[in-house]
Amino acid sequence: MWRAAAVRALRGAPGAGAPRAASGAAAAQLRRRLESELEEIRGAGTWKSERVISSRQGPHLQLAGGGAGIINFCANNYLGLSSHPEVIRAAVEALEKFGAGLSSVRFICGTQSIHKDLEEKIARFHQREDAILYASCFDANAGIFEALLTPEDAVLSDELNHASIIDGIRLCKANKYRYKHMDMQDLEAKLKEAQKHRLRLVATDGAFSMDGDIAPLREICQLAHKYDALVFIDECHATGFLGPNGRGTDELLGVMDKVTIINSTLGKALGGAAGGYTTGPKPLIDLLRQRSRPYLFSNSLPPAVVGCASKALDLLMESNAIAQSMAAKTQRFRSKMTAAGFTISGKDHPICPVMLGDARLASVMAEDMLNRGIYVIGFSYPVVPKGKARIRVQISAVHSDEDIDRCVEAFTQVGRKHGALP
Repeated sequence: MWRAAAVRALRGAPGAGAPRAASGAAAAQLRRRLESELEEIRGAGTWKSERVISSRQGPHLQLAGGGAGIINFCANNYLGLSSHPEVIRAAVEALEKFGAGLSSVRFICGTQSIHKDLEEKIARFHQREDAILYASCFDANAGIFEALLTPEDAVLSDELNHASIIDGIRLCKANKYRYKHMDMQDLEAKLKEAQKHRLRLVATDGAFSMDGDIAPLREICQLAHKYDALVFIDECHATGFLGPNGRGTDELLGVMDKVTIINSTLGKALGGAAGGYTTGPKPLIDLLRQRSRPYLFSNSLPPAVVGCASKALDLLMESNAIAQSMAAKTQRFRSKMTAAGFTISGKDHPICPVMLGDARLASVMAEDMLNRGIYVIGFSYPVVPKGKARIRVQISAVHSDEDIDRCVEAFTQVGRKHGALP
């Protein structure tokens, strides 16, 4: 009897691998609502398409479907290390020696010697006491505020901080203050208001990813000292290339001894794979190992990722030449684009937002740039505020002067075509 029922069920079922849709009135209502919301996104011109790359990350790409020789200006591959032969070799060696993954979290059976070695290397690079690895910097930001801050404490956050900082702060029970972007008068007013709390933590991006501007850390640290507060910085868009030795904005601005906590990523300049970390006082790192939920309940970083990042740090600590190669190329792009008539946000950072304002214009221009062999992406709401759409260009140490000049030429042609330039 059960065999007959099984045969009937199979005959009535979709073929192997066919998509299945949930049935019922609630599922149908959900589908209608989602399709309506998606149509609104398309209608607003803010739909985000994903281009499929069929080659390794680098200054030149091949796209699926035949697009070859595309110059890439929108990766966070600031130092070009994601395709550096020594970084790739280190990943392969770690994969062969330590396996594909740990199938576990760190405190059960997921800690290998390479994890401890990398944590020690990160702490040494940043000149801090200790470090702890996470699956991503998003996880590091999600894990630190809840573990560190209580309802007796306060956190003061720049209004344009990265989404992961905002989400991490939401998870904690501390008293929350938001100050105007890089506005030191407003920060001081908020610090005065927060004096009633036990501990005060100022949280800011070191370099802001959408605007390419750098936090005024000297002034922030002075205010923190004046009002007995701690300073936390997210260095995802600074680690590896800002400062004389690429240690980040605190090195660039001479306040390494005044910043208490640093969160950053292994997924951008340091190999470009994945992973994040917190580095700072050893008691804090010890507490995070005990209480940070993303650390306690996420699998250990895969050995190949650890191998990549470790080799990237070796290269940076052996020589500052890679880190210093960014400045001239960044200046070349910014000066040529400004001379062409574009408005470029930020200052002296390889993130170079070409400000356009209109979301649809940013999207159309980005597509036209691709037709000219330049890979850039338009950014619009909700990634950036409404009315502040832009195409974010990111310069890499492995871009040639010819690459940069071709990009400027394409922008000029496309800008005139779509009315962004006279």
